[in-house]
Amino acid sequence: MVERASWSRKSFLAFNYIVLSVMALACLFPIVQMVAVSFSSGAAASSGRVTIFPIEFTLDAYRYVMRNDAFMRAVWVSVERIMLGCTLQMLMMVLIAYPLSKDVSKFRYRTVYVWFFMITILFSGGLIPTYLTIKATGLLNTVWALIIPSAVPVFSVVLLLNFFRNLPKELSEAAFIDGAGHWKTLWKVYIPLSTPGLATLLLFSLVGHWNSWFDGIIYMNSPERYPLQSYLQTIILMKQDSSALSVMDANILANLSDRTLKSAQIGLGALPILLVYPFLQRFFMKGIVLGSVKE
Repeated sequence: MVERASWSRKSFLAFNYIVLSVMALACLFPIVQMVAVSFSSGAAASSGRVTIFPIEFTLDAYRYVMRNDAFMRAVWVSVERIMLGCTLQMLMMVLIAYPLSKDVSKFRYRTVYVWFFMITILFSGGLIPTYLTIKATGLLNTVWALIIPSAVPVFSVVLLLNFFRNLPKELSEAAFIDGAGHWKTLWKVYIPLSTPGLATLLLFSLVGHWNSWFDGIIYMNSPERYPLQSYLQTIILMKQDSSALSVMDANILANLSDRTLKSAQIGLGALPILLVYPFLQRFFMKGIVLGSVKE
């Protein structure tokens, strides 16, 4: 017979649901309002009449943004950064985590290398030495300045390392008995079994590269090389370039304002991650839990 929940238990669960629902709505409200402002007319947005629903619905802000060469150029820089940066990060994480997941009996200096990487979490070289290094190596004002400094995220390496250590050792031993070497064991055994962990770390990498804005401002000498988030940071802190508006149709100009343009660009900037996350979310909890538990 199933035991019925007590009144106090039901009250506790109801209170939790109410509090969490209010917190979720509070987190969603700024996003919903931003989307509503982007679809509203400039007059409605400037007067502060927009809350969660568009007023005087229009797509003119998005039409302007899609014709804005600076915005589209920044999008391409971010896409290039993600394609190169995520590929390099995932490759480096796998190649580092695999040998470090072995026991000391199989990899004698494993502990030394683990501390070599862990010390970078505890201590940082600092902004100025990092900038001077980027400049001395000729990476300044190139996309590689946004990729190479973060090519080895040690926190993600630790998660993947522990994920590898939780895989049954009998599988790798069987692969070696069948004549497989380390490379074949890694790509044929470890990688296929580590899909949840790799998907979680890929999500971390995507979000990290897409949302990063400070390094673009520091390492890029010209705004034409800014990634999308660095570009959005600059337009949030300053007014729109009115010279680009002067060539547009008068009817479109009448429905534009500084708020609608900024909201449209920020919304488009957040859209790729919002589209990717649902496909990787099912791996997220499993990858975090398994990768954070050490035997």
